[in-house]
Amino acid sequence: MTKKVILTGDRPTGRLHIGHYIGSLKNRVALQNSGDYNTFIMIADTQALTDNARNPEKIRHSLMEVALDYLAVGIDPAKSTILVQSGVPALTELTMYYLDLVSVSRLNRNPTVKTEIKQKAFGESVPAGFLIYPVSQAADITAFKADTVPVGDDQEPMLEQTREIVRTFNRTYQKDVLVEPEGYFPPKGLGRLPGIDGNAKMSKSLNNGIYLADDADTVQKKIMSMYTDPDHIHVQDPGKVEGNVVFTYLDVFDPDKAKVADLKAQYEHGGLGDVKIKRYLNEVMEATLAPIRARREEYAKDMDAVADMLIAGTKHANEVANQTLTEVRDAIGFNYFK
Repeated sequence: MTKKVILTGDRPTGRLHIGHYIGSLKNRVALQNSGDYNTFIMIADTQALTDNARNPEKIRHSLMEVALDYLAVGIDPAKSTILVQSGVPALTELTMYYLDLVSVSRLNRNPTVKTEIKQKAFGESVPAGFLIYPVSQAADITAFKADTVPVGDDQEPMLEQTREIVRTFNRTYQKDVLVEPEGYFPPKGLGRLPGIDGNAKMSKSLNNGIYLADDADTVQKKIMSMYTDPDHIHVQDPGKVEGNVVFTYLDVFDPDKAKVADLKAQYEHGGLGDVKIKRYLNEVMEATLAPIRARREEYAKDMDAVADMLIAGTKHANEVANQTLTEVRDAIGFNYFK
């Protein structure tokens, strides 16, 4: 049976947090271990440069941190190809070809990009590379002929942009070279984890996350500072569960759903204090994070081996992407010197 092909990845702009773990990393490990997919996992440093061009050191440092996080959660380089985006030149050339098939007005209409431009407060100074990054993503996806792309719901417009490029390319050059991808979405309710401050999104820029590299003391301090119910002042007061980050995390991380339901009932009735419930959450979180932390520390002892893993993965990615690039050039008629 022919395996499906997955392309996924992360921008190296800092260490990864538990929101990444729940939203994508855990799922990637399960898909990898299923044996049903050829998996390519990209550290998207070129894309990260689109809004960090004046701080490349941030990206260079974060690249190895992200690699450690991947290995720590169980991504296995023997089963998945872990690659560095800037190390695959074919991606840049493919991006140039695809840009000629997309209008500026279409790029401006992409709702995901519009939202991110607003969030980053670019104003009139939007970097051109940032505006066209959906085209770069299309190059990433199609270079490996990925038919499956694990994404959050908010990334569906990016996938649709890729599908449009695929259809336009194949129709224009009358060859079915490129493959249309489909999204693979996380189970309902697991696509996004709120920040410890109650913000709807855990974010590196907001500094409201628990990181996979955080030590046990740091995790405990962050949990004890978590947003709960501001009106739950005394232990005997009835408390609200909805919007209470502690219970949101328990819903996600605690496998004992019956106990969580009982704790919710106690909290809503009154008689369960925030400190006690936070201490329990810390125990639950440590059951998940302690093994990840231990693996990360072990891999960090030999960073040369981590670098060698990235080199090997990027070499394999080049072989695959260059084959696609050859087919694209052939379709356009640009392989003059064969």
